[in-house]
Amino acid sequence: MLFFNLSAFYFFYFAAVGVYVIFMPKVLHDIGYSTFDIGIIFALAPLMRFATPFLFLKHITLNQTVFKSALFLSILSSSLFYITIENFYAFMLNNAILGVCLSLILPYLEVTAIKSLGSDKYGKSRLFGSIGFMLISLVLASYLTQAKIALNYYLATNILTVIFALSLIKYDTKYIPNANDEKFSFLKYWPFWASLFFMQMSFGGFYNFFTIYETEHGISLEMTSYLWSFGVICEIIMLYFQAPLLKNNLLNIIKFCVAITVVRWVLLYLYPDSLSVTFFTQSIHAFSFGLYHSTVIIYLYSLYENKKLAQQFMYGVAYGLGGFLGAIIAGWVYGDNLFIYSAIFALISLIALFFVKKIN
Repeated sequence: MLFFNLSAFYFFYFAAVGVYVIFMPKVLHDIGYSTFDIGIIFALAPLMRFATPFLFLKHITLNQTVFKSALFLSILSSSLFYITIENFYAFMLNNAILGVCLSLILPYLEVTAIKSLGSDKYGKSRLFGSIGFMLISLVLASYLTQAKIALNYYLATNILTVIFALSLIKYDTKYIPNANDEKFSFLKYWPFWASLFFMQMSFGGFYNFFTIYETEHGISLEMTSYLWSFGVICEIIMLYFQAPLLKNNLLNIIKFCVAITVVRWVLLYLYPDSLSVTFFTQSIHAFSFGLYHSTVIIYLYSLYENKKLAQQFMYGVAYGLGGFLGAIIAGWVYGDNLFIYSAIFALISLIALFFVKKIN
């Protein structure tokens, strides 16, 4: 039952992410938002992901009460999208509140997933999130004729996410501090945190502007949705078969994933209107997200005693601060050179990883 509920949670959580990432920028663009405005809107949620974990260092504990509050507040935020989307500042505030909720929900359950399923089964459960992401990209591309449709899908998937998340609370493992536990510290593993940060910065252009970028280079919205789906299919295959790989040196796997991501962004910069090259770059998503994410989650799980806080900061530093600056910069520099900036950020991430050995 745990495997089913966790898989269903991932399915609907990432289906909601699919609506938000793939279609919401296009919706905002169509109703008159500038690319810079879109960058600001989609930077706020990650910024909240970065800021929120600092409250949990001393002042708050990520317990069941806080988790449930985040779940129900996420539904409220999703509902308010209908009345705030036409107003830039109201929609900006709404996204900030949603970002606080998201900074708590996934880290809370990732610890349950790793501890209960282990590295062998984690990927097979997590791949249902990729399936949800892919299916929503295929379905919504055919029906997205007005903004309200995207909002309907987002609210529905969010409600289903909350239902399955609530069913997983009973599997929660509480962290009880021990006097001998090492204090949480960024400095000891700073090159690793820096690498996480720059890697997600490199995805700013992809997550927020890939759809717009490709459609402006002559690829249809429907074909772009197929590109998203193809990338996720490759990711699903990787998640299913990755268990043997995760028994090797995790740090070397992370290095490889970041290196091939540099190649991915360079190719998108050089051949933005080539469908065959773009499909190839999407196949790299199997490594730059599928294998990379799982390896980072498991590697980080082994570094810290307070595993929930470590996962919170992973999402905060990487998807939060990295995503925030990545979105802002992508909106600012948007144009033909967008993905060369992404390649530079990924390269910095790769370089940082070569300093991790010196502190382990």
